Amino acid sequence: MKTVVLAEKPSQASDYANAFQKHTKKQGYFEVSDPVLANETFITYGFGHLVELAGPEQYDTKYKKWDLKNLPIFPEKYKFIVPKDKKGQFSIVSDLIKDADQIIIATDSDREGENIAWSILNKAKIDLKSKDIKRLWINSLEKESILNGFKNLKDGWDFYNFFKEAQTRQISDWLIGMNASPLFTIELQRKGINGVYSIGRVQTPTLYLVYKRYLEIKNFKPTPYFEINAEVQAGADKFNGKLDPYIRFSDKNKLNDFAKEKNIKSGVQEGIISDVKKNLKKSQSPRLFSLSDLQTEVNKRYHASASDTLKAVQKLYEQKILTYPRTDCNFITDSEFNYLKENLSKYISFLNKDINLNNTTPNKRYVDSSKVQEHHAIILTKTVPSKDNFNKLSDLEKKIYQLVLKTTLAMFADPFEYEETVILTKVNLAIFKTIGKTPKNIGWKELFSEESKESKDDENLLPAVTIGDIVKVDLSVDQKETKPPIPYTEGTLIKAMKTAGKDLDDEEDQEILKDIEGIGTEATRANILETLKNKQYLLTEKNKLTVSQQGITLCKAVELEPLLASAEMTAKWEKALKQIGQKQRTQDNFLEQIKKFITKIINDLPNKMNDSPILNSQIEEQITTQKEIETESEISNCPICKTGKILDKGKFYGCSNYNADEPCKFSLPKKWSEKTLSKTIVKELIEKGETKIIKGFKSKKTGKKFDAKLKLSDGKLSFNFDKGE
Repeated sequence: MKTVVLAEKPSQASDYANAFQKHTKKQGYFEVSDPVLANETFITYGFGHLVELAGPEQYDTKYKKWDLKNLPIFPEKYKFIVPKDKKGQFSIVSDLIKDADQIIIATDSDREGENIAWSILNKAKIDLKSKDIKRLWINSLEKESILNGFKNLKDGWDFYNFFKEAQTRQISDWLIGMNASPLFTIELQRKGINGVYSIGRVQTPTLYLVYKRYLEIKNFKPTPYFEINAEVQAGADKFNGKLDPYIRFSDKNKLNDFAKEKNIKSGVQEGIISDVKKNLKKSQSPRLFSLSDLQTEVNKRYHASASDTLKAVQKLYEQKILTYPRTDCNFITDSEFNYLKENLSKYISFLNKDINLNNTTPNKRYVDSSKVQEHHAIILTKTVPSKDNFNKLSDLEKKIYQLVLKTTLAMFADPFEYEETVILTKVNLAIFKTIGKTPKNIGWKELFSEESKESKDDENLLPAVTIGDIVKVDLSVDQKETKPPIPYTEGTLIKAMKTAGKDLDDEEDQEILKDIEGIGTEATRANILETLKNKQYLLTEKNKLTVSQQGITLCKAVELEPLLASAEMTAKWEKALKQIGQKQRTQDNFLEQIKKFITKIINDLPNKMNDSPILNSQIEEQITTQKEIETESEISNCPICKTGKILDKGKFYGCSNYNADEPCKFSLPKKWSEKTLSKTIVKELIEKGETKIIKGFKSKKTGKKFDAKLKLSDGKLSFNFDKGE
């Protein structure tokens, strides 16, 4: 029997191959043998998506140019293609699976992994019903986990509807993007706005979250208020107290009325300790990490982007020292708990920290099989890195491994125990409360003791006082102002995406978003943020996110079609997609609804944009800003069309007539053979046709540096190695 194992990418295939007794590397696949495998087994792989949805222009060349009269774009049958640079590998995979008796799908164990695998199988045009299709489902790339997974393969057809669900989402996103993006772009360009505007089912409501926070901050007006604070002196000791119940006074008159009613005044006066309560309290260690929770925490601690965190965790997974990263779960099963318990001595030795890990009985806060569906939380594997291997990791990878290590071990440690002391001080008829915290057993916090903020928060010692003690109380009035909302960071935005929809009116929509944990998925949220940043809709400064002028314009335009900006649409889509995965709904039924939605937008948007004073005011503002920027970035007259100006476009230099009725496509790169081309160089090149000798070019073939002139002829850039000036 011939068996073909289909991995997602070369590194994954290599990990599988290395787990078996014998393997031989071939062009695009491995030959492997092992007692757990059939006699003739091959491992091949994709490069992620070997098969992709075709672009509109591959249905009809008329779609190459965006035009309203060509909308909507609704293919009768969706085309899936193999990109040119992947055709060689697809041919290898296709030939192998055509001859296979058994196919083992071993892509990443998630819905997108199903999409990648089944798309390849379908594109290969084989009779799938004639094949024995199995599924490898594992959470670790360790040898033991891989071998155990191959011993316990699942029926591949059990996961087919996950593929249909993922494919439906893929097509739906394509329909929205390929119709709404040209629609909004064309309408905004008609009004004089430059650039291309991208609309996406997840990216647009995500951008809108940041836009709403931007508006809240922009429109915020600080409100002054007053509060009464007490400094209590008990013998030689002092401590502070706040009104109980706490009151914030909006003006001085209300404060004075309160003071008169309670018979208190500013300054020192006599008080009495009216109550002292002491309670022993416990604090459990943090929950285990899902990907979103880890991205949020890493951004908070180290200001790393969500994308960089995902890349680092993926690397640690491929190093076999952390488990599968793209998980939305905070729990593990008894099986994981048991192997962690068995390896505690190795983990503690690596940590090089003396701490008692006494809790070796599973706790439902962390260990609950009923809460683990596709993947468990991100935890340690049985493999502990050597010091040499650990030192080879990047700085961020080291920090993340240590964070997951400590968080995993923390569930075996004692709770943090502290004595909470509450002192009530009475001043005539007013009560002031003071809360103190005295650590009794550091417990799991010992793992994080290097972090000074943790220890400061844990300790607030109060003097020993008893009920009836007479004390001196200095009352003061502090004037403060309300503070604006805090801008999103990537970490808090990831969290907001995960909890989006809490303000929806429809309770069913709320529940759907709760079930699927907001908008986007663990695997896609980081990519969504990167897309928004790359398109320059989102700007980052000192780890804080805000919306660019271009992003504001897009949000004001999208407000005219509120569903595009709302988590509500994601809720309704996810409900339907989930039904497809559960065989309660068909793909065609759902896609027909999406088409109706798109058709309505195409029919309604032009008039709505013309009739919106808010949007048109924003457009005027952006055009003014656009002209100012273009004037500042003008380098020279265009050598091709002669009427346009060469502008610094950010990633390249281009003609201002790019979007004109008769467009000029002339452009120059920012980098040429690894050398950055400054505005001065570009100006000289355009106006003189040639530059002076420039030092520091680097050959792509040899990697060696060289000096040369640059020459511009008929709009084409080339080298001139003539050394003469």
